[in-house]
Amino acid sequence: QVQLVESGGGLVQPGGSLRLSCAASGSIFSIGVMGWYRQAPGKQRELVAHINNSGSTNVADAVKGRFTISRDNAKNTVYLQMNSLKPEDTAVYYCRALGPHDYWGQGTQVTVSS
Repeated sequence: QVQLVESGGGLVQPGGSLRLSCAASGSIFSIGVMGWYRQAPGKQRELVAHINNSGSTNVADAVKGRFTISRDNAKNTVYLQMNSLKPEDTAVYYCRALGPHDYWGQGTQVTVSS
């Protein structure tokens, strides 16, 4: 069993920044890939960024150049640094861990508005 807890969401003005955190606990040795997804009301959940155990990353075209995914193995935590935020970035952001099973966090709300 893996538990994922997201934090760092909130309200920010366009052009601002936020850093999301996802802390993993439990059978974390079984995790191969961790990622961030987001879902806006009435829309499909979409990939934001992935990072694997070797440190390789991929980032969705919509956020390239603005968002960065990283990890701190000592803290079992994955981060999403979000810069130059736009209103269209408004969504619930979910952490995901892929291994023998598929685990999701509860999500954290990010609202970009003036």
